[in-house]
Amino acid sequence: MAGEPFRSPPRRGRRDPLRRRTDRLRGRLGLGLLLAVLAAVPVAGPWAADRAHRHFSATAEDQARTRHRTTAVLVAAAPHAPAPRPVQAPVRYTGPDGGTRTARTAVEPGLPARSTVPVWVTADGRLTGPPLTGDEIRSRAAGWALVAALAVAGAGALAYGAGACCWSSGTWRPGSGNGPARPRGGR
Repeated sequence: MAGEPFRSPPRRGRRDPLRRRTDRLRGRLGLGLLLAVLAAVPVAGPWAADRAHRHFSATAEDQARTRHRTTAVLVAAAPHAPAPRPVQAPVRYTGPDGGTRTARTAVEPGLPARSTVPVWVTADGRLTGPPLTGDEIRSRAAGWALVAALAVAGAGALAYGAGACCWSSGTWRPGSGNGPARPRGGR
């Protein structure tokens, strides 16, 4: 010890003599994957939002073309419900062909018989919901943007976890001899 030069402890950014080259490679691959995910999330979210907005806008336009609002009359009194939520009740309405039809639809609880309720009807006379509104389109587009961002982050985490699993088992470690098998048959 008396003749050895003094060595300072390793500092951040300097080479650690106990750290293997493969450890540094693993750290760099993890950092590269993190940077790739951080770069992909801001791209995937708006891309998915744009695609979803286009899709739901086209759906809303199609619904507005093929549905129309009409008035229906309750055939029987709507049942009372303990919670203030819609209940199913039979209604009578006029279809697009002019014929009278009967169906069940959601109405406010406790409405008396012969009350009028607004309903939406398809071109073939079936009851349906109203066309999508602008708020519903925006909400669905934002939801798909969030799903895309989480999917990219999840895929990055899954890739890192799979890589770490293979790395720790020695399957893909450089120089381990446990990489992809050579084809059998000839030499």
